[in-house]
Amino acid sequence: MAHPRPGRLPAVTEPPIVPKLLDTAVDALGGSKREGQVRMAAAVAHSLDTGEHLAVQAGTGTGKSLAYLVPAIRHAVTTGTTVVVSTATIALQQQLVDRDLPRLAKALKKSLGREPEFAILKGRGNYLCLNKLHSSVASEPDSEELFDPFAASRLGREMKRVREWSSDTETGDRDELKPGVTDQSWRLVSVGARECLGATNCTYGQDCFAETARKRTGQVDVVVTNHALLAIDAMTEVNVLPEHDAVIVDEAHELVDRVTSVATAELTGPAVAAAARRAGKLVEEEIADSLVAASEGLTQLLDASGTRRWLGLPDGAGPALAAVRDAAWAVRTAVGPARGANLDSDAAAARSAALTALDDVHDTAVRVLTAFDEPDEAKRRDVVWTADVPVRGGGFRRSLYVAPLSVGGLLRSRLFGESTVVLTSATLAVGGAFDTVAGSWGLPRSDGAVAERDPDLATGKKPDAKIEWSHIDVGSPFDYGRSGILYVATKLPPPGRDGTSPALLDEIEELITAAGGRTLGLFSSTRAAKAAAEALRERIDTPVLCQGEGNTAQLVRDFAADPATSLFGTLSLWQGVDVPGPSLSLVLIDRIPFPRPDDPLLTARQRAVESRGGNGFMAVAATHAALLLAQGVGRLLRSTEDRGVVAVLDSRLATARYGGFLRASLPPFWETASRDTAVAALQRLSAT
Repeated sequence: MAHPRPGRLPAVTEPPIVPKLLDTAVDALGGSKREGQVRMAAAVAHSLDTGEHLAVQAGTGTGKSLAYLVPAIRHAVTTGTTVVVSTATIALQQQLVDRDLPRLAKALKKSLGREPEFAILKGRGNYLCLNKLHSSVASEPDSEELFDPFAASRLGREMKRVREWSSDTETGDRDELKPGVTDQSWRLVSVGARECLGATNCTYGQDCFAETARKRTGQVDVVVTNHALLAIDAMTEVNVLPEHDAVIVDEAHELVDRVTSVATAELTGPAVAAAARRAGKLVEEEIADSLVAASEGLTQLLDASGTRRWLGLPDGAGPALAAVRDAAWAVRTAVGPARGANLDSDAAAARSAALTALDDVHDTAVRVLTAFDEPDEAKRRDVVWTADVPVRGGGFRRSLYVAPLSVGGLLRSRLFGESTVVLTSATLAVGGAFDTVAGSWGLPRSDGAVAERDPDLATGKKPDAKIEWSHIDVGSPFDYGRSGILYVATKLPPPGRDGTSPALLDEIEELITAAGGRTLGLFSSTRAAKAAAEALRERIDTPVLCQGEGNTAQLVRDFAADPATSLFGTLSLWQGVDVPGPSLSLVLIDRIPFPRPDDPLLTARQRAVESRGGNGFMAVAATHAALLLAQGVGRLLRSTEDRGVVAVLDSRLATARYGGFLRASLPPFWETASRDTAVAALQRLSAT
């Protein structure tokens, strides 16, 4: 049994078993018993009891939140420990904290002997920093965009609102500030974990909103957080999360991408210059100027290098990056410590902000310089590339990125090696098997075979064969074969690079007309979505909305409110859109969502697999496509009463050799290659 937290004692009497608690919860919440939910709850309870990691694929409609929350709460109350629940999206966090957990806590109070407690934990940057708000740092933006008088005026108005709100808020949580403010304004009144002075060194430490939130999480049974914070907790020596013995990862198909994002660093000339400006008032001008000069050299290097993946340091890159590294360290040394007996809170905040910026610059330069020390490309831990990033007001900024080739080793040692982990999603069995996704988490194959050495920024060590994990697919309450049709347009030519072809537009027009609107169009690019929307508006009488023409959440609400309306969009609509009922009976997918062939990180991962004798395309590109395709297809049926058609307008799903792998990742819809059959089904649905 896990050791209880100080002040938290296990339950005096053993609470009822999980099935009885689940029945109590379902009855209290007005739900109905679902076989998949019962199976999942039992599997999660077994995992928490035995310490064996678990992967659960739970289809839409299973009620998986309840299936893991009930055993998680029982485990926490029984052992006196904390369970962390991590999600990928804000929407799910809010659902858990605002709806599911409050109702569940009240429903289980009698059975458990006390009301379970829960809290949400966000990154420190989501909370108002009183020290920064009341210091001069809050009035010193570094963005060159503020030379724009309109931007400066907006910033002033937003800062005035933040100051007024700061007197009323009890949590300091950014999400409570309505209407919200831009990221630019919020950065002036918030700090990251590295920039924070610490409660004992800060004038406002006793009133710190972030510290109050974190203390609260140390006293509850369930803490809800996000994958990014989970990654930070694993990557750093700082204990971001409270002490816990179990982690439940919902939306687990997103885990690798979110951890990779947190572990990716960016370096630009303007960022180096901004660090120099922050330190300018704290050091001699000559020392700060050395960093400014290094920033100019970096900018020239990046402008000349083009946008590409680096397989080694290009000509001139070594000296330019070494100049950034050395100048940043010299300035950092001159700034001195952020904390000190002779520093007031204002001065400490300024120094802390400067040191954080300098550390980021220095550490990223070092990471790039050492990325190529290993001569074997497949054994390197990091991937380096340059890319152009759009900036506010138009134009682009050339950036240098460094990201881990894999995060499997990090997750294996710092997540699975320290807690019992339950991972769940509607899409985990890629190609009909769990091993592919589990391998990306750093777990051994389910047949007991040990994966090869995994180059990783955390350890790079060989996987521990003793890691025990199991998997289960609890299915879905939906009768996919009777409720949905998968139509693959085999008569269309394979998609090319020319965008939306006339034949594709004809196909879309006929399908939407048959459906009477009611269509969610999922496209592989913004350009394709816009082109299709513009063309269809001239061809059909029903409204067509397009992502980018307004707030996405509002567009989804407008789409759901009018059954005649269609909505076209890209990546963010492939996941998370939940529109049950008559407003959605057709999901259109223009092409298989393979990653861009020039994506530097995924290309490097493919080559690493191939260097070990594997199939890089299937392991990386096809797996990426399968996960996203399954998420997109999952938008169709959101309740047991829903009916409809998924139309994949990419013939390769039926004709290519990898088509079977992709289809094995999808729900078992009734399949057809006949457009007439799909059209007739949509017409019948439209008439009801």
